[in-house]
Amino acid sequence: MHKLSKLASALLLGALISLPAMAAEKAKPAATGTVATVNGVAIPQSIANAFVAEQKAQGAPDSPELKKAVREELIRRELLVQEAKKLGLDKNPDVAAQADLARQAIFIRAFVQDFVKKHPISDEQLKAAYDKMKAQMGNTEYKVRHILVEQEDDAKAIIANLKKGAKFDDLAKQSKDPGSREKGGDLGWSSPANYVKPFGDAVGSLSKGKYTETPVKTDFGYHVILLEDSRPLTPPPFDQIKQQIAQRLQQEQLQKFVGELRSKAKVD
Repeated sequence: MHKLSKLASALLLGALISLPAMAAEKAKPAATGTVATVNGVAIPQSIANAFVAEQKAQGAPDSPELKKAVREELIRRELLVQEAKKLGLDKNPDVAAQADLARQAIFIRAFVQDFVKKHPISDEQLKAAYDKMKAQMGNTEYKVRHILVEQEDDAKAIIANLKKGAKFDDLAKQSKDPGSREKGGDLGWSSPANYVKPFGDAVGSLSKGKYTETPVKTDFGYHVILLEDSRPLTPPPFDQIKQQIAQRLQQEQLQKFVGELRSKAKVD
């Protein structure tokens, strides 16, 4: 099975990949004035500018039509906010909690933007990470099928049935891996480094057309693995995955920083 990220990693990665394109731009002074006044409530021009910037980051062309559409959207939002307050929804504890979470997300995104800006990844770091990745990938990739079950005895029974001539595809229907179960256990082509270690080690030890005659235990359960084929592996060019590597290294830096904060924090 492929490696699964920890929840904390996923959250930090989410913060990184959600950065708008404007994060890389030089900070500009906040705009003054209002874009509109709705029932006496002013909508700051700075909010409109932030909204326009987000739309541009998603590919919308900068145009008078965009600014007009953003202004109208902000007016409608303000109207709905005013109606919500009339109903007292701003006093609802659940709504207040959601507002606090949204506020946290804004501050976290701003912090991540600032952190990434102040801790750039050097070309030397990128190249070293790329070379390490190539070494881990090796020079061969494998086409693999597997059957994942909860109990070792179930895996042994599957192996016994394979030895009796049962088809791997048919037996794969009892796998608890939903991603491959309906495809006869097919996991496609991959390097052993992309799997958890016991699984990857087992793949690398098999000959073409052979399956594991002993169940392979991982954190996911017990696997029966079939190696269908192998071929030379050509790593993607550095320039093609440079940005992905940079993002991963940024994530690792941020994880380390958060870990240090957590270790120093007083938590009761």
